[in-house]
Amino acid sequence: MLCLLALPLAWGVKANAEERLALIFGNSAYGSVSPLDNPVNDAQLMADALEQVGFKVTLLSDATQLEMKRAIAQFGRALRKAGSDATGLFYYAGHGVQSFGNNYLLPVDVALEDPADLDLVAVEAQSVLRQMASARNRTNIVILDACRNNPFGDIPELNDNGLAEMKAPTGTFLAYATAPGGVALDGLEGNSPFTRAVVDQISVPGQPVEQLFKQVRRAVLKESNGLQTPWDASSLVSDFLFIDQPEPPKPAAAGELQVWQSVQATRDPVQLTLYLRGYPNGEYADEARTLLAEIIEKELAPPPTDPVPLPGEAENQLFQSAQADGSIAAYEAYLQAYPNGTYSEMVRAEVISLSAGTSTDPEAGGEDETEVAEELDSSTSTPDSPEAGPITFASPLVSDLGPVSGKSLAELITGSPEFPPIEGLPEAYWKGQACSNCHQWNRERLCTQANAYLNLTMQRSLTKQHPYGGVMKRALKSWASGGCQ
Repeated sequence: MLCLLALPLAWGVKANAEERLALIFGNSAYGSVSPLDNPVNDAQLMADALEQVGFKVTLLSDATQLEMKRAIAQFGRALRKAGSDATGLFYYAGHGVQSFGNNYLLPVDVALEDPADLDLVAVEAQSVLRQMASARNRTNIVILDACRNNPFGDIPELNDNGLAEMKAPTGTFLAYATAPGGVALDGLEGNSPFTRAVVDQISVPGQPVEQLFKQVRRAVLKESNGLQTPWDASSLVSDFLFIDQPEPPKPAAAGELQVWQSVQATRDPVQLTLYLRGYPNGEYADEARTLLAEIIEKELAPPPTDPVPLPGEAENQLFQSAQADGSIAAYEAYLQAYPNGTYSEMVRAEVISLSAGTSTDPEAGGEDETEVAEELDSSTSTPDSPEAGPITFASPLVSDLGPVSGKSLAELITGSPEFPPIEGLPEAYWKGQACSNCHQWNRERLCTQANAYLNLTMQRSLTKQHPYGGVMKRALKSWASGGCQ
């Protein structure tokens, strides 16, 4: 089975690293000799690890002799094409034997009757070295996990255990699972101890290949209780690291650090913006942008919409008492107790009216409340008046005031005032603002306010200039008379 695997370089590998090519074999399913449990798993584990450090991997599992020889030849051609800066890596897991000082890698279809035929049915390890050396590239690495046991132990000419030591061509690093002539463990947990240790060390940044295999040797010796000693031989002339040592972060300039600490403490959007203008790519620029976004989001967030409580019995009684009394003192007593109460706006308007001598209070010398009521009734008796019969919350109003005419109470309470809520208030504070900025209106509270206009002692409020004109208050009165439908 042949797999071609190529992934982007992992983090920690140089972005402009040399081209890296790897050929990997894992042979387990032997037919005429004893099968092995782990080589296919080991090959896959190694392939995954090499992909993560930038190798373009060719992986073959349970390969025949023809497949192995063809892949080795193609690997040599690819390595020669990659150029002198390329790195080649060959990995083999499976059966391997030595004969007359030569090492042979066994394909899964190996069948040997005469030891003299070994080179005809197996793959000579030296052929791999020849292909790699022909590329004249800077670095080659050969890893052989092929000393697990001798499948031809009953053949006298082939009864030597393990592999023979090979000479490494210039620029080559050779790694064996165990010392020459030794036997390596196949492993009991799905992978051989040697391959697992190699993969663990490949992911360690800043480690030269020589140091890497020294760590592998320590790990395998410990796991095997000293029974297996990985071996290596090197003729490298250049340093090779699977993952470069990451560069330490550059310390921020002292001046920038001082500025940032000062700006960060203020949490001032203007100061943060000025910092980013001065240090758009500074050490703390990302942190400054995040903080600025958080502050702006918080500033623009709508205020919490807590439900507006309805007036309690005590507030209703005090308001009704003030209405019955009709004096400034009574209304101010209500405002003192409930400065932000449900009826506070109407009461303040009544206090202003009383203070100006235009109250409906008979003792204040103003107009008679009956006259006011008649005036209001006559002004709202026409068929197109907003109070010609009880209106509903969604009824369109009819008025000479353009911004009001045709809109319902439901729409008006979300609109903007047409007149200053307080005489002399600068336009910047009310022009174009939503009524809800000042009023805590909802349908229930508005109904309570509307019912107050049914009381004659509050009729004067219906004639006062309102942000929408008196027409809105008269509409509220009409709405209340119909039960706030």
